[in-house]
Amino acid sequence: MQPLQQFIAQHRQLLVLTGAGCSTDSGIPDYRDGEGLWKRRKPILYQEFMGSEAIRQRYWARSYLGWQPFSQAIPNPAHHALARLELQGRIGQLVTQNVDGLHQKAGSRRVIDLHGRLEQLCCQSCSEPESRHWMQQKLTSLNPGIDALSATTAPDGDADLEIDFSRITIPGCPICGGILKPDVVFYGEQVPRSRIAAVYDALHQADALLVAGTSLMVFSAFQFIREASRRGTPIAAVNQGKTRADHLFQLKIEQPTAETLMTLAAGLAE
Repeated sequence: MQPLQQFIAQHRQLLVLTGAGCSTDSGIPDYRDGEGLWKRRKPILYQEFMGSEAIRQRYWARSYLGWQPFSQAIPNPAHHALARLELQGRIGQLVTQNVDGLHQKAGSRRVIDLHGRLEQLCCQSCSEPESRHWMQQKLTSLNPGIDALSATTAPDGDADLEIDFSRITIPGCPICGGILKPDVVFYGEQVPRSRIAAVYDALHQADALLVAGTSLMVFSAFQFIREASRRGTPIAAVNQGKTRADHLFQLKIEQPTAETLMTLAAGLAE
């Protein structure tokens, strides 16, 4: 831990970038293995979700069952450690690729949800926001017996379920009847420009960057590592397994994310 503690102590304004490895100890599965390869079939694309009623029926049936364990997940030591580091004044901005809101539940305040939050919905026609609680209630009432189905948990509130999805009825926007989509960035969809700009602003003010629990295989996150390297900003990482940016790190700790961050925060507080 000493090199990592020294790295943090030497840099007063940290930008922290987190990924799925921060939430696995909360019971939320990740997508990739130690080599950065997919463990399972890739998530659906934005274009598929928007272009196919059948795809949306499959998505919402599975997501209906995956939502309960996902929404009941609680922060683990990784989230609490980062909140503690922010409280110590060491983190200027935390950027997460996760859509679970666990950093905020742990007490972190300076958080940018790069890919959005799964608890929120947005109409793709009129932009009206809606709550996930509303969607769960509507799916229950429109699909008798759906709450009796069972499935195993999958990443990002998904669930492994195979039924006749054509019988699933999906509610439309209560305002205009349009397509409701979770307010998260799907594969094939662009991260809002304002969000990207906010991360770049924070990066340009940071003394160093700490990467925690992500393979950085998605460009929307990797671009910030590339920019930090271009600017000469030191980068440290805590991640088990290969990442897309291993060649750009000044320091990499290949140990469990939660345990490492917890030990780090405790040591710096002494």
